[in-house]
Amino acid sequence: MEWIHWLLLILDGALALAAAGHALLHKRDPRAALGWATVCLAFPPLGPILYFLFGFNRVRTRAQKLSLPDGPDAADEASDTPHHGTLPFEDASLPQGWRDVIRVSEALTGHRPSAGNRIGIFHNGEETYPAMLAAIDGARHSVFLSTYIFESNRTGRTFIERLGEASRRGVDVRVLLDGLGEWYSLPRAGNLLRKAGVRMARFLPPRIIPPSFSINLRNHRKVLVVDGRSVFLGGMNIGDRHLAQDTSKRTRIVDAHFRVEGPVVARIEQAFLHDWHFCTGETLKGSGELPGAAGDVVCQVVLDGPDEDLDKLGMILVTAVSEAQERVWIMTPYFLPPRDLIGALQTAALKGVDVRIILPGRNNLPFVHWATRNMLWELLRRQVRVYYQPPPFVHSKLLIVDDFYAQVGSANIDPRSLRLNFELTLEIYSPSIAASIAAHMAESLAKAKEFGLDDLERRSLAARLRDALAWVLSPYL
Repeated sequence: MEWIHWLLLILDGALALAAAGHALLHKRDPRAALGWATVCLAFPPLGPILYFLFGFNRVRTRAQKLSLPDGPDAADEASDTPHHGTLPFEDASLPQGWRDVIRVSEALTGHRPSAGNRIGIFHNGEETYPAMLAAIDGARHSVFLSTYIFESNRTGRTFIERLGEASRRGVDVRVLLDGLGEWYSLPRAGNLLRKAGVRMARFLPPRIIPPSFSINLRNHRKVLVVDGRSVFLGGMNIGDRHLAQDTSKRTRIVDAHFRVEGPVVARIEQAFLHDWHFCTGETLKGSGELPGAAGDVVCQVVLDGPDEDLDKLGMILVTAVSEAQERVWIMTPYFLPPRDLIGALQTAALKGVDVRIILPGRNNLPFVHWATRNMLWELLRRQVRVYYQPPPFVHSKLLIVDDFYAQVGSANIDPRSLRLNFELTLEIYSPSIAASIAAHMAESLAKAKEFGLDDLERRSLAARLRDALAWVLSPYL
C-alpha cells in the first residue's frame, strides 16, 4: 500500500501548489496573497482547505451575476422603469468640487443621481421598527425586505407576524435573508416566515449537497421597499438587540436608520429584485412607474460588491474626502481603511480640515478593535482625531464631508465591506441632511473620549503584540 501513500503526497503537493498559485494570481492585497500562499504550501492539505473556505471567494464568476447592468439606462431597460430623476449640474448653487464628485460617482455606478427625494432619520429600534411595521401594515401592492440578520426573538416574530398578515391580504411580500447571517438566531427566521405564508429566499446558504461553503460573499444590505414608494435603509438588522433603551441587555446596539422617498426608491427596488432573481431565478418587475418628487434632496445609490468592479465605494470615499474643505467626520463600528483612504484622510487633516474618526469603545468583534488600534498611529501623527464612544456598542455607519455631503447605508470601512460583502450605500447631497447627521455625531462626540498617541504608547507589550497580530491578519478577517 506504499503507492497509496505516495499518491496522497503527490495530490497534497499538487493541491497546495494550485491553491498557492491561485492566491498569488487573484489576491489584490500583497499581504493576503503571500499569507495564503504560505499557508497553502506549509500546511497541506489543511491550508488549501482553509483557503477554499475563507480565501477563495469565487467573485469572478458568481458575483458577476449579481452586478446590475452597466450604463445609465441599463437598469431602465431591464425593468421598463426609469430609475433616476434629473440633477441640474448647471445649478450655480452646487459647488464645483461636488460636481466633480458627482461625475466620479456617476462614472463608477453608471447612473445619474436622483433629485426630488426626502429623507427621514431614525435612531435605534425604538424609533425605526414602529415606522417599518406601520409601512408594512399600510402596504397595498408590495413589500420587499432584505436583511443580513433576522432574529427570531420578540422583535423578529413581530415582523414575521405582520409580514404574514400583509401576504394574506394580497400584498406581494418577499423576504431575502443572507444564508449565513440567518444562523445568528435559532429557530431560523426563514423557516418561521415560510410557516407564516411569506415567500422568502436565502442568499448563498451553506449546504452539503450540492456543496457550497462560501463564508465570504455575503449580502450585507438592509433594505425594506414598500409599494415602490418608500425605502428604509441603513445598518440596522431586525432583532431585540437594536432596542437600545433596554438596559438589561448587555448586547444592545445603538444604530441609525433612514427612510427615503422619491425617485431614488426605484433604483433601490431594482437592486432588491436583481438579488431576488440571483437567488431564485425568478424575474420580477418593479412597481412600474417612477415615484414622484417628495422633497429637495439629491441622492445617488452605490451598489458595491466583490465583482469585477471592485473598490467602487472605496474610490468614491477617497474622492469625497479629497474635496473636503472644512471637515470629514466618520462614524463606523469597524475601521480598517485601505491605504488610499488613509492617505486621503492624512492629506485632508494636514491641509487644515477637521478630520474625526468616531469608533465604539466596546466592540462586538474584539479582533477588529485590536487591528484598528495598531494602525491608528498613522492617522494620529497626521492630525486626524480619533474618539471612542462608551458602551453600548455603536453600530452606526455615517459619514459627512463639509456641510453638504453625507453617506449612509450598510457598509463599514473595512476589508469585508469594501471587498467581500454586497453593500448598499446612499450618497446624499443636502445641507439640511448633512446638518442633521452632524448634530447627531456632535452629540456622540460630547460623550466620547478622545484617543491620542499617548494612549497608544501606554499599551503594554502584550497588548501591542496582540494588536499587531490582529492587524497582520486583517486581510483575512
